[in-house]
Amino acid sequence: MSVVINNIISSNNLDGYILPKNDNYFTEYSKINNLKSITNFSGSAGFAIFLKNKKYLFVDGRYTIQAEKEVGKNYKICEIPYVWPKDILEKRIKIGFDPDLFTWDTLKKYFGFEYSLVPLNTKFQKISNKENSDPFFNLEKDITGESVTSKINRLIKIMKKKKIDYNFISSGENICWLLNIRGNDLPNSPIANCKMILTKDRKIYFFSRKEQIKKIKLSLKKFKMRFLKEDNILKCLTEFKNGNFCIDSKTCSVFEESLISHKFKIVDKEDTLYVLKSIKNKTEIKNMVNAHIEDGVALTKFLYWIKNLKINKLTEKKIERKLESFRKSNKNYLYPSFDTIAGSGPNGAVIHYRSNKLSNRKLKKNDLLLLDSGGQYKWGTTDVTRTVCFSEVSNKVKEIFTRVLKGHIGVALSNIKKEKNGHNIDKIARKSLNSIGLDYRHGTGHGVGAFLNVHEGPQGISKNNYVKLKEGMILSNEPGFYKKNEFGIRIENLVFIKKIKSRLFFENLTMAPIDIDLINVKMLNKKERDYLFKYHFEVYNNISPFLNKDEKKWLASLI
Repeated sequence: MSVVINNIISSNNLDGYILPKNDNYFTEYSKINNLKSITNFSGSAGFAIFLKNKKYLFVDGRYTIQAEKEVGKNYKICEIPYVWPKDILEKRIKIGFDPDLFTWDTLKKYFGFEYSLVPLNTKFQKISNKENSDPFFNLEKDITGESVTSKINRLIKIMKKKKIDYNFISSGENICWLLNIRGNDLPNSPIANCKMILTKDRKIYFFSRKEQIKKIKLSLKKFKMRFLKEDNILKCLTEFKNGNFCIDSKTCSVFEESLISHKFKIVDKEDTLYVLKSIKNKTEIKNMVNAHIEDGVALTKFLYWIKNLKINKLTEKKIERKLESFRKSNKNYLYPSFDTIAGSGPNGAVIHYRSNKLSNRKLKKNDLLLLDSGGQYKWGTTDVTRTVCFSEVSNKVKEIFTRVLKGHIGVALSNIKKEKNGHNIDKIARKSLNSIGLDYRHGTGHGVGAFLNVHEGPQGISKNNYVKLKEGMILSNEPGFYKKNEFGIRIENLVFIKKIKSRLFFENLTMAPIDIDLINVKMLNKKERDYLFKYHFEVYNNISPFLNKDEKKWLASLI
């Protein structure tokens, strides 16, 4: 495949070519990953730049170790956001790109304004759901908590306030939320790959593959809807009168933005649906609570099983399959919300590790096991990480684990009204590690969808997230520490923001025990010890009715 890129560079008289991981729907996970097919890098985020005599792979801190292992010495690995292409490439060189696979915002971030960027139609696959004909399906109001009519009315009101005539919604997850539909176009998320235009007079133009809309067409017939093929956006635009457009800078491609801006004025590049979707209603929270109890039962049973097992011949793949078998025993479980991370020993230091035939190692008694997994349930999404030991660990490992735990508890007990955003709370998560010069190279938390993507925005807990935290938002709480070639530690719960009177606080969704064998209790203050006791007591109250006698006894011993 790299021969194809070399041909693109030479035949178009270019100095280089940029290849992204994403498809033309800009989803984090898709069934197409051109970056993997060419570079062998399998992470969920990154891009490559091919020059005539050099190749660069840009990844964030989650993937630096993984990239080194997967792509070898053929590529110079650059860690973003510390290094961007504009920091290392010669100015004014000509770089080719596919306008269907990039947004203008992304290109500006990567290159600034000192390069000649040449849009090209390439041979790479652009339609991520080409091989999938599964129909989209509807979710009723008793599942979503709000009708399609109510959601559209709210969005129209915002459009009129901003004097927007046409809203081009190019994010499939936002359309799924707005129209109360789901699909099977992504590997681990119930997302429908589609796009739509909503006009201020309530007309909807829905773009997707025709064979996938049979079921939803009937339920949406009361709306003024036209169902069009994926590539009919241009035809649709020619029918509109002049007016103001809103686009989504995150998912509106260079090609689509160019089509729109040719005739219309783009007055807004922020899709309001990200914010509307991030604030879950009572029904969505209830569904998420139920899903996490069901998921907690599976994970607790698994943790009891592995903590009381002779681990001889137990490999990472066997661990993945065993955990999946516990989840599958629940009738409401559908499939994983992402590929399970089961990193034993040194593999745990690879932040987003994926076991394969070559890396699949046997678990050893002295290893730490970092297990990050989740599920899609009817009707909720889970994501949880536990770090487990199988023998007495060194005082140093206990100290680091306990410092990670102190950060985790610090986040859980945050005064949200005071801290206001994820930027401030991220400092709390890192405080104990930072005090001895340690840190981790990822955010402390991400937003999570309600039976949608396991990663969603705009909310998050990280150094650069200043989005105001509000009641109903769901986030992960996952500080960690990773020592290259030795071990990885991470503790992750999902939480939602609850309001009582004027107080905002995090309420745990995740119901699974934390390995007390890794804790140096003397390092915890009374507030932290009380939190740990109350958390394990809550886990026991929620999970124990579904456990057998031995499992129940083991769980009770952790309180």
